[in-house]
Amino acid sequence: MLRIECVPNRRNFLKGGVGMAVALSTLAAFPVSGAAAEDAWIIGPQPGFTPEIGTLTSMLAFTRRQVLNNVKGLSQQELDFLLDDKANTIGAMLLHLAATDTYYRMNTFGGMKWGSWPDEVKKKWDIPMNLGEPARKAIKGNSLDYYLDALHEARETTLAEFRKRDDKWLAAVDIDFGANNYAKWFHVAEHESNHDGQIKFLKRRLPGAKETSE
Repeated sequence: MLRIECVPNRRNFLKGGVGMAVALSTLAAFPVSGAAAEDAWIIGPQPGFTPEIGTLTSMLAFTRRQVLNNVKGLSQQELDFLLDDKANTIGAMLLHLAATDTYYRMNTFGGMKWGSWPDEVKKKWDIPMNLGEPARKAIKGNSLDYYLDALHEARETTLAEFRKRDDKWLAAVDIDFGANNYAKWFHVAEHESNHDGQIKFLKRRLPGAKETSE
């Protein structure tokens, strides 16, 4: 289960009884975004998308909310903090998530084979996608807004493409990749959750970080 600080109103969700259940059934009819995203803990169909795609986008939104909550208020120095010479910074991992969105979008929506991206795309995204030493050297000195803007732009472009597709497309199998489009984008969600755990690990090791019960 997620800790309460990851979903601020989870306690109310669990204790709200019938009244809360009715409220959540009403919320399910609206997009989980903006102010509602801070209060909702809902996975399911979303307006503007076919049922399965809407459910998938709610999973993507769920994992993204955890990341945004965990990086809130971090300074440039904290984003650039390097635990050791093999680690990635929090800033680099945020840009890595935007790169992941970008490459899976080009693969699934654009029909491009993995790695066949144009040179200008590789120049922008290969370093954050691959992380490691090149990223440790290149990705630093940026504010939190820089990373949040990259995440937002990549995700909004992805959502716009999802609105053009249907559940038949989502189930289509890429033989070369060995997965259907649903599996690919579910992987994007669980991949983001994995990096969210790494971000929380690094936050606890920032200079001056307070001890937590996690």
